[in-house]
Amino acid sequence: MNGRRVPRYSQIVAELRQRIEAGELAPGERVPSTREITRHWGVAMATATKVLTELRQQGLVRAVPGVGTVVDAGSRPARPSRPAVAPPSTPPTPRTRTQGDGASELTLTTERIIASAIAVADAEGLAAVSMRRVATELGVATMSLYRHVADKDDLLMRMLDAAFAEWTLPTTAPAGWRERLELAARTLWAMFRQHPWQALALSVTRPQPIASAIPFTEWVLSALDGRGLDLQTMFTTHITLFNYVRGTAVNVEMEAEAESLSGMDSEEWMGTQEPKLQRILATGRFPTLERLVTAEYDFDLDELFEFGLQRLLDGLAPLMG
Repeated sequence: MNGRRVPRYSQIVAELRQRIEAGELAPGERVPSTREITRHWGVAMATATKVLTELRQQGLVRAVPGVGTVVDAGSRPARPSRPAVAPPSTPPTPRTRTQGDGASELTLTTERIIASAIAVADAEGLAAVSMRRVATELGVATMSLYRHVADKDDLLMRMLDAAFAEWTLPTTAPAGWRERLELAARTLWAMFRQHPWQALALSVTRPQPIASAIPFTEWVLSALDGRGLDLQTMFTTHITLFNYVRGTAVNVEMEAEAESLSGMDSEEWMGTQEPKLQRILATGRFPTLERLVTAEYDFDLDELFEFGLQRLLDGLAPLMG
């Protein structure tokens, strides 16, 4: 042992490789997507992407458009087939019927419904959330949900409220306006990273009245109050900051959906576009961009967020009294 720490992505690769070799993940079965990896192992999207890339390079998985990343058929011997008729044994216990079961519905609560809906959205995206799907996850009749939530729009509002309620700002705020806005922006960024669907669900043009989100608005406005700004400019500043964070975070959810549909992560997709881009650059009309492409720009969404945040705050500085 040389004491060198094994990178987190390598640990996850080893775990998934073990599952594949043990037959837990059979040839043709989907492996966790980048979204599922980030949620289950608590890593960044870039790390999750690196995990799948490494598994592909090892020949363990392959991308299938419209399906996702699956275990490659040549990655391990096929599992022995099961006998057509099971040997005589104790009869299997019938599966308990939970759909519409009275006992299950007696334990149904609004909190359980919201938590289940958030879990579906975190794992599969906002489009996967429906009253029927949530009811299935909970093992109850779909109509039983309507005794707790009015409809899907009401469910979404409750999901947003619960997601915001997971995060709190400190009771003692930093003295400087910039430090306070940085803290608010980074908290929102972490929130959207935790629940990527949240950025898509929130609206700037038709803002939803979410009780647990109001403290964030108050935090930003109070940081700007007394700095020589009128109320109109204060609120415009708040919207600008929020929309910057939200607008950047939307890419997290969109990338996860694109990967699911194409079966390729962003790096692989860019690789398919390179021949077309090279033909455009070969005209010689874009020498600066050509230099950048040659240098292989390293795209990182977290770094992009931080760079933009600092430039936005730099732009606000001259307005502050």
